[in-house]
Amino acid sequence: MKATTKLSLKLAGVVGAATYTGSLLGGAVAYNVAMHVSDDQKQQGQARSRSENTEIENFWYDKQPKQQWLVQSFDGLNLVATYLPNPKANGRLAILAHGLGHSREQMVPYARIFMSLGYEVLLPDARAFGDSEGHTIGYGWLDRLDYQRWIAMALEQLGSDTEIALMGISMGAATVMATSGEPMPDNVKAIVEDSGYADLYDEAKFRISHKFHLPASLIMPMANHLARSSAGYAFSDGEILQQVQKGGLPILMIHGSHDQTVPVRNAHHLYNQLTQTKSLYIDPEAGHVEAVRTHPDRYQAVLSEFLTEQVGLTD
Repeated sequence: MKATTKLSLKLAGVVGAATYTGSLLGGAVAYNVAMHVSDDQKQQGQARSRSENTEIENFWYDKQPKQQWLVQSFDGLNLVATYLPNPKANGRLAILAHGLGHSREQMVPYARIFMSLGYEVLLPDARAFGDSEGHTIGYGWLDRLDYQRWIAMALEQLGSDTEIALMGISMGAATVMATSGEPMPDNVKAIVEDSGYADLYDEAKFRISHKFHLPASLIMPMANHLARSSAGYAFSDGEILQQVQKGGLPILMIHGSHDQTVPVRNAHHLYNQLTQTKSLYIDPEAGHVEAVRTHPDRYQAVLSEFLTEQVGLTD
């Protein structure tokens, strides 16, 4: 064998080993960064949620009569939610799911909308966020099992004839979509998802490559393996589209065309693949979960129209 050929083989081996080692290290780092939340980060998420609301929204929320609800997750975590009664409600409840790195206070602007439409509102803190226990993020996949318990508790507390709409933003949108594919009572009538991803693995790859500018195709297999062995689920388990298809509930999809966190193609993919009653609203000026801010009147009108005409859930 020629010396140059031997050298080439040795170099290829070194590069291959370095690439493999780098993918292992990158996967481990990606897993730890993506999956774990410290107590300090949970507190920061609560503060961030309130700071992103307007003063009027926070004042409104603070003045609302409210109750604290508690459930225990399938894996023993104590989960916390705020229930907002509405004297003008007519047996209808909206359960709202917040996004990554936030807490239930992020959903205050949406709670105001739903209450104006005649709903009572339940605002859970997702596992590992806010006042709920846990330090491992569920990304909507573990949370779907938690939301089954919130639904059961709502019917127990408010009556077995309560009609329920599930609504979430970003990670919370994935949560309510994933929940819809699990066994649940007929009381759950509709889903509203704002800026949700259609597939958790694809979304993780997108964030690694576009936010951190790292080789997602090398890093994600190891991160996926570590998640399955340590977190109780893998990124590849989070097939959100299939859950919505399985559940078949009416769904409203909202997205901003300038979303750089969850690309708008997710909404188009969901809309094109789903066969149930569906509606799509793309805000041409909004970024990630910004549609409620860019055109608030239009946002509420789209939501009201869907719940009224498509689902029959408002007066």
